[in-house]
Amino acid sequence: MRALILSDTVLVPLSLFIVVSYHGYLWHNFKHKPSSFTTIGRNTQRRRLWFQHMETGDDKKGMLAVQSLRNTLMGSILTATVSIIINISLAALANNSFNASHFLNTSSLFGSHSSKLIVLKFGSACLLLTISFLCSSMAVCTLIDANMLINAAGEFASSPGYVQMIFERGFALAVVGNRVLCMAFPMLFWLFGPVTVLVSSAVLVWGLYELDFSGTINYKIK
Repeated sequence: MRALILSDTVLVPLSLFIVVSYHGYLWHNFKHKPSSFTTIGRNTQRRRLWFQHMETGDDKKGMLAVQSLRNTLMGSILTATVSIIINISLAALANNSFNASHFLNTSSLFGSHSSKLIVLKFGSACLLLTISFLCSSMAVCTLIDANMLINAAGEFASSPGYVQMIFERGFALAVVGNRVLCMAFPMLFWLFGPVTVLVSSAVLVWGLYELDFSGTINYKIK
């Protein structure tokens, strides 16, 4: 029994530390080397250039910015949909009368199946999914407002600084919603044991690193 508790109290915090540390490293590089080191930083710089071209009346590059806005809007809608569907499924699963431990062995590989820990597993996953849904929903609303402000003209036009702030806020909320959804998947695997949390966290960090720093070497060579 002690080994079951230790596997949850050691492996799960270690998994969370790996994921949080990676995003801290990503944030550090984004703040100090925004335009040359991370994919998010380069995309942010390009969006600002697109916004400036829209303000100066460059229709071709303005259309490219609107295309990017639409793609991000669709991605945020997908993220919000996936988050709320998984959250509802977890709520339905938690409301069932059966005990998940009946389907798993009591070895240390699957961790402890006490009632309090089961509540913690479901609660942590549902919390992250809810945060992802809220951030993605706010991103959709903000991007729609940004689209309206970009196309406003005449006496209804707002200041460029305010429009750009709304524009960047929508993209930031979209990124946060997407990353929180990614962080929720290791918590979902916690239902199958702490070892799966550690493995899924390591795979998640590796995949995100390939996405976030994929163009660094090629960018430096160019």
